[in-house]
Amino acid sequence: MGKLFGTDGVRGIANEDLTPELAYQLGRVGAHVLLKNKKNTKVVIGKDTRISGDLLEAAMTAGFLSMGVDVVSLDVIPTPAVSYLTRALKADAGVMISASHNPAEYNGIKFFTSEGYKLPDQVEEEMEKYILNDEEIELRPTGDQVGTYSKLDAITEYADYLKTTIQGDFNGLKIAVDPGNGAAYQVAPKLLKELGAEVFIINENPDGININDHCGSTHPEKVQQLVKETGADIGLAFDGDADRLIAVDDQCQIVDGDHILAICGTFLKNQGKLKKNTVVATVMSNIGLDMAMKEENCQVVKTKVGDRYVLEEMVQKGYSLGGEQSGHIIFLDYNTTGDGLLTAIQLITTVKSENKPLSDLAAMMTSYPQVLVNAKVQKDNKEAYLKDEVIMSEIKKIEDLMAGQGRVLIRPSGTEPLVRVMLEGKDQDQLNELAQSLAKMIEERLG
Repeated sequence: MGKLFGTDGVRGIANEDLTPELAYQLGRVGAHVLLKNKKNTKVVIGKDTRISGDLLEAAMTAGFLSMGVDVVSLDVIPTPAVSYLTRALKADAGVMISASHNPAEYNGIKFFTSEGYKLPDQVEEEMEKYILNDEEIELRPTGDQVGTYSKLDAITEYADYLKTTIQGDFNGLKIAVDPGNGAAYQVAPKLLKELGAEVFIINENPDGININDHCGSTHPEKVQQLVKETGADIGLAFDGDADRLIAVDDQCQIVDGDHILAICGTFLKNQGKLKKNTVVATVMSNIGLDMAMKEENCQVVKTKVGDRYVLEEMVQKGYSLGGEQSGHIIFLDYNTTGDGLLTAIQLITTVKSENKPLSDLAAMMTSYPQVLVNAKVQKDNKEAYLKDEVIMSEIKKIEDLMAGQGRVLIRPSGTEPLVRVMLEGKDQDQLNELAQSLAKMIEERLG
């Protein structure tokens, strides 16, 4: 068996890669490593709507109980709800069983610390060591020392908390929702209706295998159609575990994570609530975000791709808003992870407070065309472009040509012998020509 933990927990095909035996081990090892065999400890566990969720939750629960840890089942709930409830219930750790936007046959296990953060790499590595080396944990409490199991109406707890993050209500607004047959299928319409909105919903009948099936945030065309049919003011599309949001405006246009950062960042800045007048994004965010924020006298700080890197930067530097183009948006004043439903109500509150349609607010940012071309190189040459004077000179020449209205981004692949060449600017034809030319040069010199 190779490395267990990826960038977002343990994932694989359920009952093949991610087996109940492995889930049981993760429960026992998680209790040992995270809780240090303390007494009177508690873990909360949530899951999305996949058919394998019950299987993995039962196995993992048994692992925790066998270590004397009490387990509170949150049932079907978004990932960010687990993060929040871990803190709110003063649990010692939290677990989410989900494979996010992946197909139904996949599943995953993600741990949270008692503060609601994802585990540091060194803690995951310690857990891996026990499992990969098949190290036995001898603790086996008996009698009244084994863990207890209980359930909580987590949907109400989570929805009630989200209401405290905004002022006012959504009376008079028509909202179209596509939860993707995933974890938000109950809590999203409940929250929005309780806030006074008229809600139109599709893909809210999960059967265990239809999660993310041509719906949700990876297929926003479904909620675009719903907005068109209902005349909704805004459309909301969530992924399987509802930690990301893609919105649709009143003109049926996509409002992605970059646009949401621009809209909400500006609104918070004008209220004096955007810490250090800074938004955190990744290197893959559109240059249009940088330009829109510059107009508002805000800066954009860039990190590596991945919401964990965005969060690290926010925590270390004291920023309050960050996210990715894919719709992972972190409002750190309210939660410690990307939260699709929290993002939705913050965005809707902005629309209501500004008394403008979402299409008007989204117009503050223009998305520039992006072109991505892969250059095939030798396996050991993926970083060599940095020391190649000819390649670096060509990159500078392209950047000078764009004169601040575009950029060049070179990203070596983490798994393949490829260097990804991404150009961004105003002229699509020019970008295609320049990107192909630069990729060809990199292949010739490093391939």
